[in-house]
Amino acid sequence: MAKLTKKQKAQQGKIDSTKLYALADALTLVKESATAKFDESIDVAVQLGVDAKK
Repeated sequence: MAKLTKKQKAQQGKIDSTKLYALADALTLVKESATAKFDESIDVAVQLGVDAKK
C-alpha cells in the first residue's frame, strides 16, 4: 500500500467518509482538496427512482 504524503493526510482529516454531505458542501470540499496541476473532474451517479417501463 502506498504511503500518504503530508498533504494527503491533512486532506483525509478534513473529510468524514461516514457522513453524507449536501451537494454544495461536497463541491466545496472537492474544490478545496484539488491537488493536481490540471483541471480535475469528478463523476456523479444519481439514482432518480424513475420506472423506465412506463
